[in-house]
Amino acid sequence: MLSRRHLIAAGIVSAGLGSSATARKLAQLDNVLAPFPANFAFGAATSAYQIEGAVDEDGRGASSWDRFCAEPGRVKGGASGAVADDHYHRFGDDVALMKALGLTHYRFSIAWPRIVPTGSGASNPKGLDFYDRLIDALLAAGIKPVATLFHWDTPAALEDAGGWMVRDTALRFADYAALVGERYADRVAMWMPLNEPLSLTSMGYMLGLHAPGKQLGMAALAAAHHQLLAHGLGVGALRAAGASAIGIANVHAPTWPASAASADVDAAKIYDDLVNWTFADPLLAGTYPAGVAELMPVQADDLKIIAAPLDWYGVNYYNPTRVGAPDGRAAIIDGAAIAAQPLFSIQDIAGYPQTDFGWPVIPAGLEEILTQLQARYGAKLPPIYITENGCSYSDGPGADGRVRDARRIEYVRSHLGALQAAMGRGIDVRGYFAWSLMDNFEWAAGYDQRFGLIHVDYETLQRTPKDSFHWYRALIQKNRAAR
Repeated sequence: MLSRRHLIAAGIVSAGLGSSATARKLAQLDNVLAPFPANFAFGAATSAYQIEGAVDEDGRGASSWDRFCAEPGRVKGGASGAVADDHYHRFGDDVALMKALGLTHYRFSIAWPRIVPTGSGASNPKGLDFYDRLIDALLAAGIKPVATLFHWDTPAALEDAGGWMVRDTALRFADYAALVGERYADRVAMWMPLNEPLSLTSMGYMLGLHAPGKQLGMAALAAAHHQLLAHGLGVGALRAAGASAIGIANVHAPTWPASAASADVDAAKIYDDLVNWTFADPLLAGTYPAGVAELMPVQADDLKIIAAPLDWYGVNYYNPTRVGAPDGRAAIIDGAAIAAQPLFSIQDIAGYPQTDFGWPVIPAGLEEILTQLQARYGAKLPPIYITENGCSYSDGPGADGRVRDARRIEYVRSHLGALQAAMGRGIDVRGYFAWSLMDNFEWAAGYDQRFGLIHVDYETLQRTPKDSFHWYRALIQKNRAAR
């Protein structure tokens, strides 16, 4: 997710599961929500590097994030995902918590370097076996597995060879997708080759705030194109392996001009094209926005490959962005000039509550962006799943062991309300995945931000379901009872 803090570059863009009395009390908070459709997916999401740990075990290769975390000053507190939530060893307990939560679907990511340690060549049997065990445990618990093939953990050997700035990485991804599809297509319910190609492009290659830490400015758009190409190739490889229900998880949010002045409106249009439509138009319309297409290293048939038909479309939503005309200052990130002539400025959004990450809480923005997607693509827009939505609040266990995170409950409830408003407009939304199942490694913020429905003590790794866990469980139960 791109916040003002990230985009100031301005134009480069163990308590138990709780008593039944507690559950009943929390259930009362969802009375404003109408029942969801009978087959609506209630899920939660995670990613491999953020929760698995075991980075040096059972043949896993190094990733770009292992390298990035090892560089001094890159991650807050010098943290890394080396242990994270130790999900690799504790997945059975975590699946038991998911079952207690009542999830219908669980979105996880498969670590490319755990499956193919160097990104190409021989696969790793122990890595493949791990995801066999996880998928089988989910199915035994009555939970549908939803697999992301790539959530930013590029195999280090491929990064050394140019990473997503070179076309070959997309070709190696297609090989990896074929391998994973052949292994798990009979059991995984939904697939997405990529998560948020925008974020890796902007944070990793444009601004240098995430792995691999490059500051390439607008040249980083090559990484966007190669990721989208990998997505299209991955869709083809998965279908050839017998997989179905294939989509993507793209991050989207409304762009709000800072004023009605033409300079602000024009700057907001540039930003909107770069962060929203550069990553959706090629998939759903077969082209890049005007002004962006000329910057992309497109070869023959690339756009046809990228536009491979999707069964559904995933939206990760957090908050709108307020954009104005350039303010005349060079774009500076950590002392490095990213662009001498920025194209826009990112401005604060005032008048809304904020999460502990400093992100404004604007549920109506979810309805707004879904409405924009429907208006832009019409019949070309597949059914939608909200593949991420969540908030960081630092609430921890009280003296009684209970984690009272009322702000998260209100956040999820209000965003589900906005989602229902969009559905009332006729927008076809099939499910919602809360970010995240549990507190985890939050990239460059280390362990400073807590997004989970489950609290994790990073010293003991004890899991404690928060009040929001119980509320979400009650909501799911209520909807199941109404079916």
